[in-house]
Amino acid sequence: MADKTVKLLNELIETSKNGEKGFQAAAEDTKNPQLKSLFQQRAADCGAGAAELQAAVIQLGGKPEDSGTVAGAVHRGWLNLKAAVAGRTDTAILEECERGEDVAKKDYGDALKETLPDDVRLLVQRQYDGVLRNHDQIRDLRNQYRASN
Repeated sequence: MADKTVKLLNELIETSKNGEKGFQAAAEDTKNPQLKSLFQQRAADCGAGAAELQAAVIQLGGKPEDSGTVAGAVHRGWLNLKAAVAGRTDTAILEECERGEDVAKKDYGDALKETLPDDVRLLVQRQYDGVLRNHDQIRDLRNQYRASN
């Protein structure tokens, strides 16, 4: 079971690293200081989550993933953030962030359907709760920006 758990945690590390890269890109792209700060915080949160998962992999005797992948980023919608033309609206940036968070929600939700050791389940559940909060905050902001444009 440890190998399967390590593989699953490494997939979540990749998800977190891709989120970190995506939010960093969003922070660079927005001109809005409030959003820039939010995106930088989200990037830091994703990085911290990845570090926590990496520690769990090491504890299980595995080799932790240490970066997101280009393929993973494409699948997660984050690369669209960088590939889009300059001068995008904050609404468009928020839409990309929400798409990335949708994928994170799915990845964590799928992970929680698996049989996991109790301590790992608690870690994944706690991070999933954070993903849900982040997703809803990004969605609500996107709705505000849509309404004001």
